Amino acid sequence: MIRPIAAALAGAALLACTQGAAAFCGFYVGKADASLFNEASQVIVVRDGPRTVISMLNDYRGEPTDFALVVPVPQVLQKGQVHVGDKKIFERLDAYSAPRLVEYFDPDPCRPPVVYAPAPTMAVQEGSAVRRRGADALGVTVESSFTVGEYDIVILSAKQSDGLETWLHDNGYRIPAGAAKALAPYIKQDMKFFVAKVNLKEQAKTGFTYLRPLQFAFESEKFMLPLRLGMINASGPQDLVAFMLTRKGRVETSNYRTVKLPANVDVPEFVKGEFPAFYKALFGEQATREGLKAVFTEYFWDMAWCDPCAADPLSPAELRQAGVFWVGEGAQPPAVNPRIAPMPPGGGAQPVMLTRLHLRYTPDTFPEDLMFQETADRQNFQARYVLRHAAEVAPDACPQAKTYLEQLGQRREQEAQQLASLTGWNINDIRRKAKLDGPAPTAPKWWENLWK
Repeated sequence: MIRPIAAALAGAALLACTQGAAAFCGFYVGKADASLFNEASQVIVVRDGPRTVISMLNDYRGEPTDFALVVPVPQVLQKGQVHVGDKKIFERLDAYSAPRLVEYFDPDPCRPPVVYAPAPTMAVQEGSAVRRRGADALGVTVESSFTVGEYDIVILSAKQSDGLETWLHDNGYRIPAGAAKALAPYIKQDMKFFVAKVNLKEQAKTGFTYLRPLQFAFESEKFMLPLRLGMINASGPQDLVAFMLTRKGRVETSNYRTVKLPANVDVPEFVKGEFPAFYKALFGEQATREGLKAVFTEYFWDMAWCDPCAADPLSPAELRQAGVFWVGEGAQPPAVNPRIAPMPPGGGAQPVMLTRLHLRYTPDTFPEDLMFQETADRQNFQARYVLRHAAEVAPDACPQAKTYLEQLGQRREQEAQQLASLTGWNINDIRRKAKLDGPAPTAPKWWENLWK
């Protein structure tokens, strides 16, 4: 089956036949990674000044001979600027920043509160054969060609979009008919085109059954990702998860609304067994409310610590693999929360900020490419949802017990209503699952668990 490759700059440039800053101190029990979403593209963007490194996860399913990738780039790239990366870096970033579920246990209202201190946290041959038949007549120039890993790559410039479309078809690239319309705006901006297809001989040497990520480094004053090319043959809304790695602060879009997802919300205990379904429904409901016209922040944190951690922060070696070129260059780590111990030497305490952005889009709702800006905001954020387990206490155990149980019933009803608001689920179904369709819950009798 041939489908859009999710990660070509957010599935974007592909033309192929996808409580605040305070310590939480909770117990992490589940996460919602990008694999929950169909046709979900993933891209890593590393940015510092004009220097940019982009990594694209080629989630391509089909015959390798049918794979084609076309990405607008601001300059002619040389072979040394292109690299074949490791899929595991995407998996690590996804796991580290994924929306998460944590749980807490209510203290016994009859015991004095206990105050806890915050816990420490922790070589390739040049010039594969590229046919250039008729290039001059079509207004297309092959600026450079080379092979990197399993990919044959050409860098093109063009004077007219229909000529470029014709050249790509004539040279065996399986792109959708009518691509000229999407290519035209980039030609007007005098952008070049990074074009890749699979070299079957080199692919066989790798031993991999999947296409590895492509990475490329360049300089540009524009901090952007092209979306429009990836929409040519989209069959419906597409999802993009973008991992933005910068030095100083949170990244947001400058030409679309960037909003934080509802987070740090208490939900009923049954969500523990349905967290993936819960988060898919939550994101879908919030995206629909915004008319598929907003970019959502799912995570923002530095690489010095996390609480609760869904995965360990990336090591310096992993960050370098992701393209973070300033790691190991003697830069000082950013200031971190003084109440949280930094990661030990060799861990994740690095001058790197991670912003995870997620959007669902169509050609109508995102008519422009994504433009970004790095802000001065360093307020930590994560899409975090909370289970609170009730204390087992008899109503007459102490003067505070009765009040606690009354508040518990009210809290559980509020959790049900919050869940309905977040997801669009039916409130009566939620009440039934949360066992709220009868009288308010009461504590067990003092003797019920005596001999258990």
